[in-house]
Amino acid sequence: MARRGAAALALALGLLAVALARVGAQGAALQAPDYYVQETWSREPYYARPEPEPEPFSPPLPAGTGNGEREPRPPESRPPKTATKPKKAPKRERLAPEAPPPGKNSSRKGVRTKSSEKAASDDHSVPVARDEVREGCPPLGLETLKITDFQLHASTSKRYGLGAHRGRLNIQAGINENDFYDGAWCAGRNDLHQWIEVDARRLTKFTGVITQGRNSLWLSDWVTSYKVMVSNDSHTWVTVKNGSGDMIFEGNSEKEIPVLNELPVPMVARYIRINPRSWFDNGSICMRMEILGCPLPDPNNYYHRRNEMTTTDDLDFKHHNYKEMRQLMKVVNEMCPNITRIYNIGKSHQGLKLYAVEISDHPGEHEVGEPEFHYMAGAHGNEVLGRELMLLLLQFLCQEYLAGNPRIVHLVEETRIHILPSLNPDGYEKAYEGGSELGGWSLGRWTHDGIDINNNFPDLNTLLWEAEDRQNLPRKVPNHYIAIPEWFLSENATVAVETRAVIAWMEKIPFVLGGNLQGGELVVAYPYDMVRSLWKTQEHSPTPDDHVFRWLAYSYASTHRLMTDARRRVCHTEDFQKEDGTVNGASWHTVAGSLNDFSYLHTNCFELSIYVGCDKYPHESELPEEWENNRESLIVFMEQVHRGIKGMVRDAHGKGIPNAIISVEGVNHDIRTGMRRAPERLAGISSHIPVTSYQSSHSA
Repeated sequence: MARRGAAALALALGLLAVALARVGAQGAALQAPDYYVQETWSREPYYARPEPEPEPFSPPLPAGTGNGEREPRPPESRPPKTATKPKKAPKRERLAPEAPPPGKNSSRKGVRTKSSEKAASDDHSVPVARDEVREGCPPLGLETLKITDFQLHASTSKRYGLGAHRGRLNIQAGINENDFYDGAWCAGRNDLHQWIEVDARRLTKFTGVITQGRNSLWLSDWVTSYKVMVSNDSHTWVTVKNGSGDMIFEGNSEKEIPVLNELPVPMVARYIRINPRSWFDNGSICMRMEILGCPLPDPNNYYHRRNEMTTTDDLDFKHHNYKEMRQLMKVVNEMCPNITRIYNIGKSHQGLKLYAVEISDHPGEHEVGEPEFHYMAGAHGNEVLGRELMLLLLQFLCQEYLAGNPRIVHLVEETRIHILPSLNPDGYEKAYEGGSELGGWSLGRWTHDGIDINNNFPDLNTLLWEAEDRQNLPRKVPNHYIAIPEWFLSENATVAVETRAVIAWMEKIPFVLGGNLQGGELVVAYPYDMVRSLWKTQEHSPTPDDHVFRWLAYSYASTHRLMTDARRRVCHTEDFQKEDGTVNGASWHTVAGSLNDFSYLHTNCFELSIYVGCDKYPHESELPEEWENNRESLIVFMEQVHRGIKGMVRDAHGKGIPNAIISVEGVNHDIRTGMRRAPERLAGISSHIPVTSYQSSHSA
């Protein structure tokens, strides 16, 4: 009996020892800050670095800790700092970067990283290769609208116009900040239980968060600190840790400058949630954001495969600074020396040459009967997509001409094409410093001396309309080729040197049709850009050739992959679907002294503004898709220059008549014949009736 009791006691003691050992093991595991992450994500592959076999998610331990246990650390609070202006990141020794997916290299130059920079220098934090994260993963696409409204959710919102779908980086509020189009997501209550989340719809390696405050003329609302959480099912959430405590990321200190926070280690999940912890004292919980992340390969995900966009064109899909742009032009010129010519139309305020490339079967020569066409981009230096599309177009035209593509060969041989990729290189260099996500909405928009080139041309509309209103007086102002006022030509006038260069270029070459590429919207705008009625900010103001401008605008919009898509979400506040992706400039917002109006009233050229994307400065990885969106449109629009009537105007002796006025009955806008041009100089006289006569003939 005693032996049996002793045996039972020994067995009980043994079971107690095993139980205590298990408890000790669990306690040790609980001390490790990554315990919950390991438990939640142990079934999911983790691709932080390319390996032959995928590994379970396991954040790397701090250097020097080996396999030993970490001491528990108290959570560290990170109070907000004053935001600084964008600066270049200080040079530091580059760590071995992770091999990014093809085409995913970021162009973010002036990265402002608050929490991760501080964590990297903190004894209690997990070190992270900043360059690795920065270059590895692009934005998910809140700003570019690749992330749909249905993928954005929030705890509460003040009203519909401040819902989660408005929490996109750089989104702009309407003038009235009304219920439908406001400038951020704003929580319905100001407490610590509010959140906004993104459903990536597939496993994604999240690496960072970029935030802004609310875009508003009247209110000051922004989040000053926040937590980040991830989930695989939107029910169980894992908070990003800093040691054993939740990591608090520094937010914004004003409402417009974007602030990037990189995660200490990448997190693999489907959902990511931002939980504001503090906000501007006199404001509310409001924010706009972008998420950085690399979608993981998933061949079984039909949703992703259906929305993938690829291109077969072998082009240089990257952002080019000024030096790289010149080099690319040179490469194209060397590839196609018989059809290309590089020249410049002047210099910027900082002395950078405004380079253009001519593409023609006789470069440098105006051929009688061959219309002149131009594209220009970059009047606003931060609207970078147009610039890159122009450089891609140069490469494409050269390659397709050499390959014998009959459509391109015909276009090149029958048209004199001029492409000016960067009208405001000074502004672009500022935007390039900030990078594709951190420049905000306006960094680099203006010239170095603070002028908006697009609105810097002489206001000829007022001169014309005042003359038309004085019907009983002798007409002193013609309905075309209206002279530039003397005050505008004076040295003291507030006119950018880039503007003067464009005017001289347009006066020298008899352009027939032109398009200036801009960004921040997805629409084609045609003149007039200025309202005729006083005190109005919006009013439909058609030209005498309105139906032709409508056709030209529609020729681009209808062949673009997205402009006329009725299912497409509006970029900011305006829905242009009622006019099939086109709009009269003045009915959108009035602008005095626009390039489009000046071109129509001072030259024979019909000029339109082509807004090529919601995101002014898309990430490099978006360029192939943007090229596919715009390639056909860019070509179709150039082909419109051949529609209509063209010919010679001669006297009785067969000699060409320069400056002959041509009128079409019913159209109150005349055109004039041009001058024949030999290479690099004016010489001889001839008359090429531009496409404006075709345009007028439609009104006859």
